[in-house]
Amino acid sequence: MNKSKKRVVYIASMGGHLNELLQLAPLFNETDYTLITEKSPSTLYLQEKYPSKVFYLTSGSKEHPFSYLFKFTYNAFLSLIYVLRFRPQSVVSTGTHTAVVFCYLAKFLVRAKILYIETYANVKLANISGKLIHPIADLYLVQWESLLPAYKKAQYVGKLY
Repeated sequence: MNKSKKRVVYIASMGGHLNELLQLAPLFNETDYTLITEKSPSTLYLQEKYPSKVFYLTSGSKEHPFSYLFKFTYNAFLSLIYVLRFRPQSVVSTGTHTAVVFCYLAKFLVRAKILYIETYANVKLANISGKLIHPIADLYLVQWESLLPAYKKAQYVGKLY
């Protein structure tokens, strides 16, 4: 770990949430960063692009509730290990379910600052992950002005793309 740079974990589920988070990649080298996402064939390239900086959680879908319950439990345990291993000073996330437990653990175990960026796809209504992370977020950003009424402490910043 680089002691002169702030320890930041960037975490998002695979797919669009990860693509939005990767828009922040120019900031990675300004921090002692770790990138966490779900493991799938579509995310394996990250190991080459960011050597020794990428860690994975198990991919799971709420469309399969029985297996999702076990995968969620496993990911919660793995998140605990990652929080204690990396001891982030800050966590930056674009969601979704992959990030919720990690953000709570980081907030309460190592007092990390939580920066949450609501997904660009969410235009008007609060989503479950956003509702869960909003109370502990130190900074909650939205990409649509129309979403401001859904979250009391949200700040509008425009789109990441």
